[in-house]
Amino acid sequence: MTPDEFRRHAHALVEWMAGYMENIEQYPVRSLVKPGEIIGRLPDFPPGNPEPFTKIIEDFEEIIMPGITHWQHPGFFAYFPANTSPPSILAEMITATLGAQCMMWETSPAAAELEEKMMIWLRDLTGLPRAFAGVIQDSASTATLSAILTAREKITGFSSNEDGLLKCGLLRVYCSEQSHSSVEKAVKICGIGRRNLVRIPVRPDYSMDPAKLREAVASDKEKGYVPCCVIATIGTTGSAAIDPLEAIGEICEAYGLWLHVDAAMAGTALILPEFQWMIRGKEYIDSFVFNPHKWMFTNFDCTAYFVKDPEMLVRTFEILPEYLKTRTRGIVKDYRDWGVPLGRRFRALKLWSVIRSYGAEGLREKIRYHISIASRLAGLIGSEPDFEILAPVVINVVCFRFNPGEFAEDELNSMNEKLNHMINDSGKIYLTHTTLGGKYTLRMVTGQTNVTLGHVERAWDLIKEKAHSLTGK
Repeated sequence: MTPDEFRRHAHALVEWMAGYMENIEQYPVRSLVKPGEIIGRLPDFPPGNPEPFTKIIEDFEEIIMPGITHWQHPGFFAYFPANTSPPSILAEMITATLGAQCMMWETSPAAAELEEKMMIWLRDLTGLPRAFAGVIQDSASTATLSAILTAREKITGFSSNEDGLLKCGLLRVYCSEQSHSSVEKAVKICGIGRRNLVRIPVRPDYSMDPAKLREAVASDKEKGYVPCCVIATIGTTGSAAIDPLEAIGEICEAYGLWLHVDAAMAGTALILPEFQWMIRGKEYIDSFVFNPHKWMFTNFDCTAYFVKDPEMLVRTFEILPEYLKTRTRGIVKDYRDWGVPLGRRFRALKLWSVIRSYGAEGLREKIRYHISIASRLAGLIGSEPDFEILAPVVINVVCFRFNPGEFAEDELNSMNEKLNHMINDSGKIYLTHTTLGGKYTLRMVTGQTNVTLGHVERAWDLIKEKAHSLTGK
């Protein structure tokens, strides 16, 4: 492809991108294709000869787009958001053009130093302790793995990195019953083992019960286990519950445990002064993660990971083969030593673009609006006699179910599962579910970049219509 051809195709693609953002609501939110439908339309063998880019775009529209679930659709209320925004997209275009591999300072000094500054901006915006240092990871799963690995090395005096876990005793990691599945994956990967992940019961609001945590840690020590790390959550995946950080932190300090805080989605709300109560007890935190790629309008992937003691993190991961030795070693931050991968994308550029384009007040205004929409939705649900709220609404997650009365729990569960499928098959909105106290629970997350109260009110009308069709009311 010549430079002139590239210009022509690039301009055409920018027009397509702008049109997609303008007209996204014409698509079904969730892809409605059947399993195997896309792969069945793709050729069995690659082309032997070059094909024009226009043909690639034609096939993209015809074959690929029907199989896309549109996460940027304002009717996307499922999971947690994976948002984007025009400033982020434009920065991603620059990043892709540069094609820089930003593994350490020398491979792109601007990338390293912009990342360092962006993490300072995020630290200060969210109210984290000023002693914290940060790094951009690809996901909260990787950040949580990094935290548990660092905790493992701290408790074993770095002997597990050198000699393995055989002589270290049985390490234990603690999290609530509502913690994200990435915690379980991390203990498997790091060699601690799934059987040594202790799930702590939750209180009625689905937050971790600190009294139960203290009992579990004390019991394990008596049995000869080695308590290692506690994972607290600010905004659990199921219900967005907020674990009591201060009480958990006091237990961690008493027993010498690493405290990692997973605030993957809810952490963005910390830019609002009125929500910084969520990190009361922040002086006890050893590591903290949240995802700007969830609720701060920055393209996936972009995870902000903070540590109180960066030397501990670096010591856990650093390896210095001859080909990575530089004259700036020890003078600058080589972020390849701050996590699992050697290779690193220039993620800081899109974060810089987003924060500057919106400004801190613009970001706060949008987050407050999303929270207000969730509050309004909770009010609408609470006013309907055939529906019930199943968890406290703290930020932008509303958990509810259809309950027309006079049905057994298993019948209600089946009815709400059917309702969920009916809603999603409509193509108009997309919800996902969880289970709270054995109840099949619909979740509605009002966090998509461009969602409005109008979108939520129309979604609620659709939910009521589909629900009442199940009972003939």
